[in-house]
Amino acid sequence: MDLLTRDDVLELVKTRAIFCISLYMPAHRVGPQGQAMAKEDLIRWKNLLRKAEEQLRAAGHQARDIDPILEPARALTGDGFYWRNQSDGLAAFLAPGVFRTFRVPMRFDELVVAGLNFHVKPLLALLEAEVRFYILALSQNSVRLVEATRDGASEVDHPAPRTLQEALRFDDPEKQTQYHTALSQGTAARAPIMFHGQGVGVDDSKDRVLRFCQEVDRKLTPVLRQASAPLVLSAVESVAVEYRAANTYPHLLEQIVPGNPELFSPKELRERAWPVVEPVMLRERNVAAARYHEWRDTARATHDLEEALSAATDGRVEVLFVPVGREVWGVFDDVDRKVVRHDALEPGDEDLLNLAALRTLATSGIVYSAPPDKMPDEDPIAALLRY
Repeated sequence: MDLLTRDDVLELVKTRAIFCISLYMPAHRVGPQGQAMAKEDLIRWKNLLRKAEEQLRAAGHQARDIDPILEPARALTGDGFYWRNQSDGLAAFLAPGVFRTFRVPMRFDELVVAGLNFHVKPLLALLEAEVRFYILALSQNSVRLVEATRDGASEVDHPAPRTLQEALRFDDPEKQTQYHTALSQGTAARAPIMFHGQGVGVDDSKDRVLRFCQEVDRKLTPVLRQASAPLVLSAVESVAVEYRAANTYPHLLEQIVPGNPELFSPKELRERAWPVVEPVMLRERNVAAARYHEWRDTARATHDLEEALSAATDGRVEVLFVPVGREVWGVFDDVDRKVVRHDALEPGDEDLLNLAALRTLATSGIVYSAPPDKMPDEDPIAALLRY
């Protein structure tokens, strides 16, 4: 689906406008009932757009201001292909000159927020190493990148070559002819590639696989570095050895998912990769949570929303914990550093937890989101302070 990176979120964090619209909804993957599911998602999308318009009108905005912002999202309702190619969740962001959508392997609750900032808090879990990871399903005949979470997986577009043949298409013409011959001698497409002729044998084949792996790494690593999530390799051992030698991505896990990855769907790859990645998933979060408990009653930590917002505004928050699926609506005054809370969303309100997350991210802090019962404190916010 869509590869969401930290840079994408930081770009959203920096956006401020007369109004920013954030939309979240659950979606359906294509299946036997794909057409009906696509129709259901489209109806949900139209309802979200209507709610966004209602929020903006309630805040005093006029149609002449609202319609140009919503137009790209409304135009998407006529794209049947788009709605037949969804993941578990869809997030969209609209502002003057901005329209971004992300189809991701995480199911969202329906949510519409219109304010001066984008509402990014539901996305934050996808940036955490313990929530999201990648699987590189690598064979000589297929290169797939799968984005996965604890609960879902989607294949994503990537810039790497799709096959060894594509990666080495500018190689020596004689060797390329031998390569094509090996593929066309009546063997199955997944059979190992054989090379024949003087000077061409096992060593040459191994060298070609290494160069293939180097090209895949060269194309993928700049993209993956933006996400900094663990990468699990799914490959036969002979290919895995060459990819390890070629790899420059620092978060590639040592253990692989063995076997021919062409045989497995994204869901099956996730199920096979989960035992590999699970032991490393919670390490950094647990260290941060332990530090919070150690410092909870000192000046280096706070669970007070007003204090945490003030510290985030000053760039003093090193690590922030916020609950996913919970909003605290209200207003924060940047001058007197006071919070006014409301029980429900009112015109001019924003989710104060989202605001704290935005300001923490903008000053290079780390934000962890978790279900309320997994927070390090009973309060809706917990922060470790730099000073």
